[in-house]
Amino acid sequence: MGAVPGIIDPNLARVAAKLRDGLRLNLQDAADCLTTSDLFGLGSLAHTEKLKRYGDRVTYVFNRQVNPTNICVLTCAFCDFAARPNAPDGYEMSMAEVLAACEGGVREVHIVGGLHPGWKYDYYLEMIRSIRARFPDLQIKAWTAVEMDFFAKLAKKDVRLVLQDFKDAGLDAMPGGGAEVLSERVREALFPTKIGARRWLEIHEIAHQMGIKSNSTLLYGHIETAEEVARHMLLLRELQDRTGGFMSFIPLALQPGETGLADRHTPAGLDLRIVATARLVLDNIPHIKAYWVMLGLPTATVALNFGADDVDGTIGKETIAHRAGAESPVELVRGQLIDMIRDAGQVPVERDALYNQVELAAA
Repeated sequence: MGAVPGIIDPNLARVAAKLRDGLRLNLQDAADCLTTSDLFGLGSLAHTEKLKRYGDRVTYVFNRQVNPTNICVLTCAFCDFAARPNAPDGYEMSMAEVLAACEGGVREVHIVGGLHPGWKYDYYLEMIRSIRARFPDLQIKAWTAVEMDFFAKLAKKDVRLVLQDFKDAGLDAMPGGGAEVLSERVREALFPTKIGARRWLEIHEIAHQMGIKSNSTLLYGHIETAEEVARHMLLLRELQDRTGGFMSFIPLALQPGETGLADRHTPAGLDLRIVATARLVLDNIPHIKAYWVMLGLPTATVALNFGADDVDGTIGKETIAHRAGAESPVELVRGQLIDMIRDAGQVPVERDALYNQVELAAA
């Protein structure tokens, strides 16, 4: 195999040759991308793939994240957000507060929170119904697979029936949180009481079969290995082959917080490797996100030249990452997002929750 211009790592040159020949990357290829010392070569490959799909366009959404409560029955080792019942730092939003958080003309509301042991199943359903009634044009993306599993236990219903209840109430899509790392070793070490890979994938597969699109995620920067990250991506790709229901992949960098799992923010090189590898390996998941909330603005901007084609949105008063020490602005207004995308040499395009183009930003 001859040398590939701009690639100095022989393993990455092999990956480049497979991409050139239209071949799918395997587990070893993914691991090689995640561990290569040729970061700029990897970024070049990923950006080329992004340009093939989207040219120089990068999307964002005018959205608001709502975290109705941090009170949670789970105790995950990586989480600084959750509070035990009756803990002094616990909080509960009223229905009026949830509805107020959806004001402002946003296109999408993103709802995730703790698994509150005192809230009834009907209350969670009523939250979605109330938002839909007050804001008929607002797209509602709510409840991770972990929450849907919890609701199924609360209601003593099959999760398919739970998903149907929420769809009937007005749910448009599901977020991708709760996957963490799809590895039993990591689950047993960090979140043994939370659902694992099999159940997380099962719930998303059922949702996709019902016409409910969702996102997918990866939590990295703790005890995961490169091979576990590679396997995680292949599991997502395999499910996407069957359903086509994932809209995006969102790498989530662990924030330092007070868990003891990380004493600093993830290195930018790791962030960029994850983003770029995802673009190359997840060939059937349309969008790769540079989630500025966890990456920080500088790294997220660079990631737009490492394969990412979306930056999420304006967010609003997000609390999960910021309670763990995220240093990004709590709220990013539309103009700042547009400037960030332009700083990366890309063209800003506003989208909705389902990635439909809404508006091309004025030059």
